[in-house]
Amino acid sequence: MVPFRSVAQFGVVLAVMGAALGPVPLGSPTRPHDAPSAAGAPGAPNQGGAPGAPTEGSAAMADRHQEDSRVLAGRRVVLSYAGPTPPAGVLQAIREGRAAGVILFGENITSPEQLAQAVAALKRAAAEAPHPRTLLLMTDQEGGKVRRLPGAPELSARRTGLAADPVAAAADSGAGAARTLADAGLNLNLAPVLDVYDAPDNFIDHSERSYGQDPAKVAELGTAFLTAQQGLGVAATAKHFPGLGAAPRGANTDERPVTLNVPLSQLRSRGEAPYRSAIAAGVRLVMASWAVYPALDPDHPAGFSPRIIQGELRGRLGFDGVTVTDAMEADALAPYGGTGDRALAAAEAGMDLLLCSGRDPQQAEDATEALAAALDDGRLDRHAFTGAVARVDALRASLD
Repeated sequence: MVPFRSVAQFGVVLAVMGAALGPVPLGSPTRPHDAPSAAGAPGAPNQGGAPGAPTEGSAAMADRHQEDSRVLAGRRVVLSYAGPTPPAGVLQAIREGRAAGVILFGENITSPEQLAQAVAALKRAAAEAPHPRTLLLMTDQEGGKVRRLPGAPELSARRTGLAADPVAAAADSGAGAARTLADAGLNLNLAPVLDVYDAPDNFIDHSERSYGQDPAKVAELGTAFLTAQQGLGVAATAKHFPGLGAAPRGANTDERPVTLNVPLSQLRSRGEAPYRSAIAAGVRLVMASWAVYPALDPDHPAGFSPRIIQGELRGRLGFDGVTVTDAMEADALAPYGGTGDRALAAAEAGMDLLLCSGRDPQQAEDATEALAAALDDGRLDRHAFTGAVARVDALRASLD
């Protein structure tokens, strides 16, 4: 996430994917319950129902369809909450299969024992869903200053790049991150950072989150990290596409809108270059940044831009895994409306998972309602929507 305003030794991001419907194959047509059956067609007889029972075309069936849409929508939304104990409402949303995640920060964690209890409670709730699935439990465990859990990796990206054997150091960091997360019951890391920094002590270098200024080096080390991590069963997230390496000191999208006027040739040769290697190595997720890149799209932040997500990331680079937003409450998004508006813009751009990390469960409710309404009234394409859900489900099915 960008960047790490709640860095704490025990701050953890957990994404818990609720489930209520069976998996939808990527590219599958509309599911049967998404359209009225013959029995529910106007003028059709009631097929076996009690006198006056609702047919597929009735208001009652419309309510059921709306509920299904909310479940599908919820499976793309990550919740958050304040304090150390998951609230009853959050657990209920997970039990009903209409929550895609829970993000925990330092204020949610008081000790390893308390974290274990919270993780167990979230897993129990997910196990009670109509169609239980493996939970995506995640954190930012980059290394150095950005470690939400105590333990490996201790080296920052910068120090990894300066090691005597950088590739070995990066692989050790990735393996260490996997062990740290797995020991805590987690299975997904929001790392590595693939930003190639332009100027020393700029936004990304100041916090030691970049492997270096050479795109080939960043690609090699980032790929070593994610390969070692994923080899131990913990999914990796490459971020922040298409790159924050040109951001000057203080250009923090959590705090204000950021525009990076980088020429297209430079953006592709530097910012995007490490993603080719990461995608070839099978990185499972890619996080988009909230900066605006006029060379690609002057009107939208990357995570709201179909040109960047569909055109560059999926079309040009061939990524077919899970796309995930940065924090949906980031102040960079202030010009784009409330949470519902932002959720709709992210989904339209092609983002699969939406991180509502403001510690307010209502934020996730607003995102879910907006997505469900747009799905029902046709503003969001149902084929594309179920494809996004299917990508998330495939990721979940591959993890413990």
